[in-house]
Formats: sequence, C-alpha cells, structure tokens
Amino acid sequence: MKISLIQMNSQDNRTENLHTAAALVEEAVTREKPQLVILPEYFAFLHDDPQAMRESGEQFPGGEIYAFLSQLADRHAITLHAGSIVEKDGSNFYNTTLVFGPDGRQITRYRKMHLFDVDTPNGTSYRESDYVARGNDLVTYGIGDAVVGCAICYDLRFPELFRALRDRGADVIVLPAAFTEATGRDHWEVLLRARSIETQTYLLAVGQTSSHAQGRKLCWGHSLAIDPWGRILAQSPDSVGATSVTLDIDYTKTVRANIPLANHRVL
Repeated sequence: MKISLIQMNSQDNRTENLHTAAALVEEAVTREKPQLVILPEYFAFLHDDPQAMRESGEQFPGGEIYAFLSQLADRHAITLHAGSIVEKDGSNFYNTTLVFGPDGRQITRYRKMHLFDVDTPNGTSYRESDYVARGNDLVTYGIGDAVVGCAICYDLRFPELFRALRDRGADVIVLPAAFTEATGRDHWEVLLRARSIETQTYLLAVGQTSSHAQGRKLCWGHSLAIDPWGRILAQSPDSVGATSVTLDIDYTKTVRANIPLANHRVL
C-alpha cells in the first residue's frame, strides 16, 4: 500500500491552509499515486487562542472544510485521512479526525481522547481542554486488506490506546500531530518507535512543522513512517512537503509470527 504524509505549517488563515493542503495532495498524487494520504493535526486552522480555535469549528456533515475534504478525496480517488479539525457538536467541541474514501464519502470519524494540558520544558503552556472536550471511542477502518487505527498527537503517550487498536486488528496506526518542538526533540521518535514495536504495527505520524501563532509556538515536524519492527522507513525534512513510502502489510504477519507478543500477554 502506497501512502503519502503531508507535512504542513498551518497558520490562522483557513483559506491559505486549505489551498496549501490541496496543492500538496495534488503534488503527492501526481508524483507517487498513493492509495492513502494523511494530513496533520489542525491542518485547516492552527492558533493559540482558544476562542479562535472554537470559532474555526464546523458541524459534520457540512461546512467548508468538510466539503473541501470530500471533494479532494473524490477528485484524486484516494482515501484521505484528514488530520484533524475542530468539530462542533451542539455546545461541545472536539479535536476530530475525518476519513474519506475514494468516492468522497465519509468512512469514519475519531475524536481525540487525550488532551494536551501541559507546561513544556521551555516554559510554554498548552491547554487544549480550554477549547475541546475529549472523545471516548476507539476507531478503526479498512483500506484494501489493511485495518487502520486512529490516534492524534498527545494520544502517543498512552500505550494502552495503541494496544487496544492492535487488539481491534490494526495493521497500521495513523497519528496526525502538532507535536511541540520542546518535547518532540527528545520524545517524538522514541515514542513512535516504541508504540510500533509494542503493537507490531506500521506507525504513520504526520506533523506540523516550524512556528505558528505569530511565532509564539513551535512544532517539531519530522513526520515518520515506521515499520512493525520499529525501523524508520521514511522521514520528512524540516519543511512543508509530501513524503511517500510503500507498506508491505504482509510483513506485519511475519513480525507477529516471529515474536508472538499477543499470545504471551499476562495483563
């Protein structure tokens, strides 16, 4: 299965962000012809103001971003794992991934479970719960012979979620992110490789890169594709662009047969 990771530097201009996403997807499809294309967390709008983030939200189905994603998947006949955007549901808001099939129809939706409320080592504070609530549901979907599990950014630090997705049959786990530079430098790669090794799945992590919020906050980027043995297959440079790689889904079975972790579990 061919996949493309779309690394972005989203700002607080929705029109420009969507234009960039469309151009990057078109470039990847033209050059690599992937079946699955993945966007980063908050690809359509990224700001540090809670009210601005809420105001960027949409109800699904419907809305400009929803229509954009549906049309993009349909136009290129791809499965589009659309990073995340703010979803409005009544009086509640969520950090939500939408997935669209090659016909432009929504396949599934995942609401981020673990919210990033942290004071980072460089002194910058993040309070995601100021503008979104947590989700509760595990989500997987199928593409070809593969089962794909859904997670978002801070979910990475909670291995029980990844094991639950593995137990649901996931061969691949996708993690859109806007990982901070302060934590990403030391934790991004090691956590991703650990989750991949623990679950014996492909881990596809797609990040935001560089500064946002008028330069007040920095994202780590370094989008990664990791195989079920924990080896890095591809890594994005520190720039906006698309990185592609081919996954051998049968290799997952080989790794699990060689070290049958699921059969040895005690707890």
